[in-house]
Amino acid sequence: MILGVNAEQEELRASVRRFLADRAPLTRVRELMDGGETDWAVWEQAGAQLGLQGLAIPEAYGGAGFGFAEQAIVLEEFGAALYGGPYLASAVLAATALLASPDEGARRGLLPDIASGATVATLAFTEDNGSWDPGAIRLSAVKDGDSWRLDGHKSFVLDGATAGLILVVAATDAGLSLFAVEGDEVARTALPTLDQTRQLARLEFAGVTGRLIGSPGDGAAVLDRTLDVAAIALAAEQLGGAQRALDMAVEYAKIRRQFDRPIGSFQAIKHRCADLLLEVESLRSAVGYAAAAVAEDSPEIPMLAPLVKAYASETYFHVAAENIQIHGGIGFTWEHDAHLYFKRAKASELFLGDGAYHRERLAARIGL
Repeated sequence: MILGVNAEQEELRASVRRFLADRAPLTRVRELMDGGETDWAVWEQAGAQLGLQGLAIPEAYGGAGFGFAEQAIVLEEFGAALYGGPYLASAVLAATALLASPDEGARRGLLPDIASGATVATLAFTEDNGSWDPGAIRLSAVKDGDSWRLDGHKSFVLDGATAGLILVVAATDAGLSLFAVEGDEVARTALPTLDQTRQLARLEFAGVTGRLIGSPGDGAAVLDRTLDVAAIALAAEQLGGAQRALDMAVEYAKIRRQFDRPIGSFQAIKHRCADLLLEVESLRSAVGYAAAAVAEDSPEIPMLAPLVKAYASETYFHVAAENIQIHGGIGFTWEHDAHLYFKRAKASELFLGDGAYHRERLAARIGL
C-alpha cells in the first residue's frame, strides 16, 4: 500500500480548505443549523468547481476516478469545518453501496447523477431501535408481480428528508436485499438531533414500490462492504474534527492569561495538550493506513474498519471534551464554537455504531 500524502493530494486538501473557509465558514454553519437547512448553492459549487461528489467514483460511471485516499482527505476537511451537506450520505454511503452491488445496470443508471451532485442519495438502514445490526431489520419487501412492495419504516436516516434517491435495506424471503426508492414516494419526518449540523429523518414505507438492486439476498454482502468503507470514511471526518478541536484548545491556551501568564505555560495544560496531540496523531496514522487499505482493496479492511471507527470515536469525543475544559467557562456556552465540535463528536460516535459495537464486530470477525 502507498502511505503518506503526495503533492497532488496536498493541493486537493488546500483547495477544499479554501473552498470551505470561503463558502461554508462556521458563521454560515450556525445560520443553517438554526433553520435545519442545507446550502444547496455550496453543494452545487462543490460539484461544479471541485468535482467532490464524484471524486472516488470510477470514470465509467461519471466520476473523477480518484481513490479513497483522496476522498478521505476531503472528509477530513469537511469534519474540520463541520460541513453539514449530504456528502457522507450521498458520495460515501449510497455510492459505495452501488459500487459494491453486482448490479451493473444500477451502477450505470444511478451513479452518474450522484457523481455530478444532481441527485442526492442516502442509505436507509437503521430503524427505531437505532441498531446497526443487520439482524435488527424489520422493514419487509414482498414480490408483487414484476415489482417489489416495501412496508415498514427507517429511522435516523442521514439526509433522509432531502434525498431524491433512497437505497433501502429490507428483509425478503431470500435474506437482506437492497432497493432503490424515489424520495418523493416516502413519507418523511425530520428528527431533532443532538448535532444540529447534521440532518436525520424517519421514513415511512406503506406499500412503496422499490427497484431491486442486484438479486434477492445480495444485501448482506453489499452492506458488509458499505458499512466498512463508511466506518473508515467517518473516522476520517472525525480526525478532521479532532484536529480542529485540538488547534482551538492550543490557540486559546496561548492567549488566555491567568496570574499574568498564558495558561499554556502551566504544566497541567502543557501535559493535557501533549496527550491530546499524541491521540490525534495516532488517529491520523490509523486513518491513513485504513484509507490506503480501502484504496488498494486490501483484505485487511474487515479488521481495520471496526478498529479505526472505535478509536476515532473515542479520540474525537475526548479531544472535544478537553477542548471545552481548557476553554473554561466559555467552552460550553452556546456562543462558543467548542460545543459544536463536542456535539458532532458525540453524534459521530453513535452513527454507524459506537466503540463497543465495533469491538464486538471485530471480535466476531477474528473468531473470539
